[in-house]
Amino acid sequence: MIRAILYTQTGKVQPITLDQIAAVLRKKQDFLWLDFVFEPIETCKPILQDIFNFHPLAIDDALHETHVPKIDDWDTYLYLVLRTVRFASHDSLEIITPELDIFLGPNYLVTYNAGHIDAVEKVWDLCQQDQRYLARGAGYLLYQISDEIVNNSMTLIEDMDDHIDQIEDEIFSDPQPITLAHIFTIKRSVQTLRRTLLPQREVFNRLARGDFGLILENDRIYFRDVYDHMVRLQEINESLRDVAGSAIDTYLSVVNNRMNEIMKVLTIIATIFIPLSFFTGIYGMNFVYMPELKWRWGYFILLGFLGMVIIGMLIFFRRKRWM
Repeated sequence: MIRAILYTQTGKVQPITLDQIAAVLRKKQDFLWLDFVFEPIETCKPILQDIFNFHPLAIDDALHETHVPKIDDWDTYLYLVLRTVRFASHDSLEIITPELDIFLGPNYLVTYNAGHIDAVEKVWDLCQQDQRYLARGAGYLLYQISDEIVNNSMTLIEDMDDHIDQIEDEIFSDPQPITLAHIFTIKRSVQTLRRTLLPQREVFNRLARGDFGLILENDRIYFRDVYDHMVRLQEINESLRDVAGSAIDTYLSVVNNRMNEIMKVLTIIATIFIPLSFFTGIYGMNFVYMPELKWRWGYFILLGFLGMVIIGMLIFFRRKRWM
């Protein structure tokens, strides 16, 4: 799907066709946002190459390559790669990082994404409802998309934090092998998030400190705010990584403690049966001259003696605090 929205110098918002884009780009007062969603590469490439005259390397990066977040300055426009984060599915703790490719010029913004990205959809709807978002130009619109990406990342991290709290409760109540699997999934997700947040934070830092003339002074303050949020996200993510590592250690400790309790009980039972087996083994021998074998009450006396041995050993274990 290819969709475009035009904000004219007269303050009107109107749709635009592909045939009209070249003429609009020559009007510096108009602003254009062109968005590609689920569109084949064969359709996008001629538009980016012939109408916008983007460099072939930038087009190849956007349509064919997969990159970590970055920003390239091509003099008359900027090429950015941003990464959004979301769970792979509603019942999964695994996260994926869809790529959003952006071309930012003096009076246009071109976005390309191979799948649905919530941040872009939300800003697109806002532009349809309130033309002031478009009136402030490409830099401010880029800020709005960036801010939504950061907000979505914050929501995801908060969800992961809640999942870790639930897993910690499971560890102390009823640890199961599936619990350990969930911990490792979260740990992998935190690592994936870390590989995304670090370079993306640097992108917003460069936008905020004025490295590019296309980002106006009035817009840089907004990117400084996004950068501050990214720093906070990175700190929370590092904290989650530490908590996930601690959760693994806690799980193993709890499981080992439970195993030790089980082994202690089994050891006590085996220890109690050692003297019982000794005495019953003696009287199980078939010697003729064993005087106890002819006692009328010998069997019951032996049972009582064995019972006293059991009670005595239990008292001994209790006083030693072994049980």
